[in-house]
Amino acid sequence: MFDLDYSLQILPLLLKAAEVTVVATLAGMAFALVGGLLLAIARLSTFRLLSAAAAFYVEFVRSTPLLIQLFVVFYVLPAYGITLSPFAAGILGLGAYYSSYVSEVYRAGIQSVPRGQWEVAWALTMSTPSTWIRIILPQAIPPLIPALGNYLIGMFKDTPLLATISVTELLGAALQEAGFTYRYIEPLTLVGLIFLAISVPSAILIERLERRLAPRH
Repeated sequence: MFDLDYSLQILPLLLKAAEVTVVATLAGMAFALVGGLLLAIARLSTFRLLSAAAAFYVEFVRSTPLLIQLFVVFYVLPAYGITLSPFAAGILGLGAYYSSYVSEVYRAGIQSVPRGQWEVAWALTMSTPSTWIRIILPQAIPPLIPALGNYLIGMFKDTPLLATISVTELLGAALQEAGFTYRYIEPLTLVGLIFLAISVPSAILIERLERRLAPRH
């Protein structure tokens, strides 16, 4: 049966592990936002080799499981001289995986900017970097924020996979505690409740943000 006293006893341990989960999510999302933008720009490039390489990366990563990619980063890369801590490997794996999805969101937003905006920039003899920074991205990114927020929540819910590469995040801490006591009901129940307590309010905030950013007619 569910033991409330035992649950309150292990709750501080799980809340501390939840901090690791949140930090890993935010760091991984920061990686994905930057990497996804670079991939989107590369895929839209007129340089065919660069565009093809970016397209191949996006399709390859999206077609393989995140768990396998985490194993490659943590267990395979050391054979080639690249050794990362479990936490760093987890962030890299999450960021690389989600950057492929985020890049498609960016690409759709960039392509929605009217072609005339580019023509005006060229008429004003603006450089390509200046056109991207001052004209294209300010128009393309704001409508994408709700979709990017959804990927943030998705990444948060995928962080339990980091336990497989020995990151003591929320699920990992619960499994360690259960391994000591052989009591699984309380730790896993608390894990689910903590995930709900974070993801549900985040989803509500993203929904409100989407309504606020929606175009007004």
